[in-house]
Amino acid sequence: MTYDEAISKVESIVKELEQTEALSMEVYKAKAKEAKELLDFCMQQLDAYSSEK
Repeated sequence: MTYDEAISKVESIVKELEQTEALSMEVYKAKAKEAKELLDFCMQQLDAYSSEK
């Protein structure tokens, strides 16, 4: 997965959460966990990029 793909997926999750009024707590937790993992990946990519310079 690339940084751009991960950010796109996070944006998709956020959009889905904003547009869906009634989500079960389990679904919300799963989406939040997925978004956090993707953002952690993005931070690692940014850190690696910064270290290269």
